[in-house]
Amino acid sequence: MSKITEQIEKIAQPITDELNLELVDVEFVKEGRSWFLRVYVDNPEAPIDIEQCASVSERLSEILDELDPIEQNYFLEVSSPGAERPLKKEKDFEKAIGKFIYIKTYEPILDAKEFEGHLQSYNEEEVQIEVKIKTRRKTIVIPRPKIAVIRLAIDFSAKPD
Repeated sequence: MSKITEQIEKIAQPITDELNLELVDVEFVKEGRSWFLRVYVDNPEAPIDIEQCASVSERLSEILDELDPIEQNYFLEVSSPGAERPLKKEKDFEKAIGKFIYIKTYEPILDAKEFEGHLQSYNEEEVQIEVKIKTRRKTIVIPRPKIAVIRLAIDFSAKPD
């Protein structure tokens, strides 16, 4: 995590706490010629709505204008993390046990760099995911340092209830 994102997390956390929202993630990225400060928030009680995102954006914008912690010009975006939210914090992993996830690795594991399946367990060193290969289910252990991306995923092969 960069110093800027750490700084913004410290600024945004009290705002989301006050609004009873969850601060999910902060990104500061350059796309083309523009910089974007993206703050992802969620409502643990119900689906987040645009008014809640706007409240966070307005309050955060005021404080950022006052403190001016970022040198370059940037666009502030506050939004929901979406259905395919990243798993970053301990509580994200806890909530995701048994759920369908996507993992992309930096290097091949068992001749693949992408995996989709149900999260079985995790710890600081590794993640265990149950994948379906043809008609069989298999548990794969993936070392955490080899994971480039890990997020919730939508299982399009699942049969509706």
